[in-house]
Amino acid sequence: MERFIDTRTLARVKDMPLIARTVADGFLHGLQQSHQRGVGIEFSQYRSYEPGDPLSRIDWKLFARSDRYFVREAERESEISIWFVLDASASMSQRSIRTQTGKWHRKQQQSHPSWSKFDYARHLLATLSYIAQKQGDHVGMLALTSQRQQLVPTGSGERHWHRMLKHLAQVRTGAMFPKPELVRTTISRLQNKCLIFIISDFYEHSDELLQFVKQVSAGDTEVVAMQLQCEDEVNFPYKGAIRFEDLETGEQLLVSAASARSRWFDALAGHQQALEQSLRKLQVGLCRVNIDQPMDKALFSFLKNRQKLQP
Repeated sequence: MERFIDTRTLARVKDMPLIARTVADGFLHGLQQSHQRGVGIEFSQYRSYEPGDPLSRIDWKLFARSDRYFVREAERESEISIWFVLDASASMSQRSIRTQTGKWHRKQQQSHPSWSKFDYARHLLATLSYIAQKQGDHVGMLALTSQRQQLVPTGSGERHWHRMLKHLAQVRTGAMFPKPELVRTTISRLQNKCLIFIISDFYEHSDELLQFVKQVSAGDTEVVAMQLQCEDEVNFPYKGAIRFEDLETGEQLLVSAASARSRWFDALAGHQQALEQSLRKLQVGLCRVNIDQPMDKALFSFLKNRQKLQP
């Protein structure tokens, strides 16, 4: 599939529903071209058209051959509720700084910003929830910081999806991820049989996040951790003296990029290994997403990995 969905291009479009549909339609079109199955839906059989059936389900090629209206029926594994948990803490404001040529340089040089992790997370949430509601699943959202929590209960249909996106557009980053005791009542709503996507950078506040994951992953609930990373932290492109700032505490550190580079990669590898081990113990899947790459690429990677896990 041609990777025509570029995050910088989408960033110029302010309409979140439009972006979500653009990414989802491009993803689903590529899915059809590559003959892969959708998540949770499998074609079962044809049946005669009945009044009230959506026209989009009519097989027009079969109509041309038979002069009769038939609709395609899908056999669903089960109808489930899907929750999207958004880490809205301050660290999600991080972004890569990229020049007009697409190369990454120090902040002092002339450049334009790409999406922040939070920007990307909201559009990824909108896209995944659009695909889920098109399948007929119930979707809900929970955005969390230590200062506030914004919850939209699960519902179905495009009208509910638009309502959820209206709330999503109002979410702002702030402070840190909340401690489990601050969201105990909310967590209980997510512990029924459902699928939960947790979208976060999984860098700061690891203890709080992992405690949250542990509590919601109990029972029949399936949890998928979607870790957002940006090009700067993956490749560490800095040169000379560079000042780093903790977005949650405001603490700053001036270092030499050359001397810090190897220590950065060692620390990153250690953190990633520890995160993988912790999530594996909880039987939680981990999907890493580079926010500076096309979003449909992340969706294909996620689906491919899920298919490998199917019995």
